[in-house]
Amino acid sequence: MSLAGKVLAVNNDLPIRTDQPVHSGKVRSVYWLTKEDSARLIKERGYDVVADAPLAIMVISDRISAFDAIWHGEGGMHGVPGKGAALNAISNHWFKLFRENGLADSHILEIPHPFVWIVQKAKPVKIEAIARQYITGSMWRAYDKGEREFCGIRLPEGLEKDQKLDELLITPSTKGILKGIPGVPEADDVNVTRKNIEDNYESFAFRRKDDIDLYEKLLKEGFELISNELAKLDQMFVDTKFEFGYVTDKAGNEKLIYMDEVGTPDSSRIWDGQAFREEGKIVEKSKEGFRQFLLNHFEDPDILLNKDRMDERQALARDNELPTEALMNLSRTYLDIAEKVTGVKIELSDNPKAEIIKILKDEFKLVD
Repeated sequence: MSLAGKVLAVNNDLPIRTDQPVHSGKVRSVYWLTKEDSARLIKERGYDVVADAPLAIMVISDRISAFDAIWHGEGGMHGVPGKGAALNAISNHWFKLFRENGLADSHILEIPHPFVWIVQKAKPVKIEAIARQYITGSMWRAYDKGEREFCGIRLPEGLEKDQKLDELLITPSTKGILKGIPGVPEADDVNVTRKNIEDNYESFAFRRKDDIDLYEKLLKEGFELISNELAKLDQMFVDTKFEFGYVTDKAGNEKLIYMDEVGTPDSSRIWDGQAFREEGKIVEKSKEGFRQFLLNHFEDPDILLNKDRMDERQALARDNELPTEALMNLSRTYLDIAEKVTGVKIELSDNPKAEIIKILKDEFKLVD
């Protein structure tokens, strides 16, 4: 099979039994199960959720998103070989460690295939929780232009690019468009302060004001755990994004959990420790290297950085086939960090879609 054939680019066309439209995001597609199938699986598999909890099958893809656009390569390559399996493997590893260390659960109930999660429906907190240990990326660009306050946090003068910060900074932004919050623009992904959240905690979908402390605690503990584990591999955890939500367990207790993905090369910056320590050189072990490639590849990088040029950006992604080598470099980055983190070699499937359908049909009875 060709390399392009090993890529799972389309993941919203599986014959999974559902009575709702398939929700297809940048990378994952979500199939909400029928009430009957949800209740049956909860009973059969013994999941720790209320008997009538809605469940979904979440299928990852190998699509590559950067700068809010989906990119493709030469020869019909509509994704990055191994990317989906690598992302799921890394997230699964961290979620397991979180549970074992008493941090919090995740929305994942079972992992029937490297591309698939069975998840419970969570009520998401409307915050993208960004944690930063180094000043780099968008924060550095803003700092370099003279900005000193980020999400209500004042940074000192004299910081240098890629410098380690004195403490872990939490710089939250809105998830979705929130309306009617004083001082918060009605737009997706705008920075907010802790005071914004405290004063309007219900608008951000927190159940209790005290849960703001809990989300910050879970964010810091999760960051620290991943950072310490990566340090053992001589990898640096630079910054990351966490998402949180509420679920109800079998006993009827509502709890705050981690959701989406954690500590992956898609949601984090990871640097090679040896190169940074010995040469002061940034060697990216995350999607950031691909972002830098795109900025250098096109004549007008402002298209990728300027939100007012989104139509041009989408056209750029649609109309340009990227060199195969750029996607294969990214594939090697994902597979390498996944194998380092998990200690297990990621095998590329010849036909992931057929495998997924077979497992969901034979073992879970979710395909007619």
